[in-house]
Amino acid sequence: MKKDFISAVADRRTFYQISKESLISDEEIKKILEQAVKNTPSAFNSQSARLVLLLEKHHDKLWDIAKEDLRKIVPAESFSTTEAKIDSFKSGYGTVLFFEDADVVKALQENFVLYKDNFPIWSQQSSGMHQFVIWTALEIEGFGASLQHYGEIIENDVKKEWNIPANWKLIAQMPFGKPTGKPDEKQFQPLDQRVKVFN
Repeated sequence: MKKDFISAVADRRTFYQISKESLISDEEIKKILEQAVKNTPSAFNSQSARLVLLLEKHHDKLWDIAKEDLRKIVPAESFSTTEAKIDSFKSGYGTVLFFEDADVVKALQENFVLYKDNFPIWSQQSSGMHQFVIWTALEIEGFGASLQHYGEIIENDVKKEWNIPANWKLIAQMPFGKPTGKPDEKQFQPLDQRVKVFN
């Protein structure tokens, strides 16, 4: 029996310990992404989100690229920690790349000048919703995942490797796989300091 939405939201956590084992078919993973792109809201129904699913050798290649790009900027004496972190992402089954189409955002800015300063913000908000929807959907299927932000460091090499359009802006990366460990216990601030109700 599948989890209800609120239970899945509560159970969605950051997993760094993941394996290359998958829990569903690649086609089912693809359908999760397609449904997320189709049904997640965006300002003015702009539908500016763009996703790339990397599996198997493509997933491995992404994190090899990240490691080599980071090697250029991380001091050698502290690179072992960075390398271990990147290897933990590579140990997963796949990675979802989240992009936003900058041309769509630019067109909205030109067509609705009154809101031009808001469209980049709304674009980021929509991307965040896509990330959350997919992360939660993967949790429902039993996957562990995390959200990473190496965009500016790896973006050029990623676009070159997979022939990604120049107008797609890389926002985040989500490595996922079967969990092989447990996340740290989550700490919560008092709800009465975070939620106000007036009735």
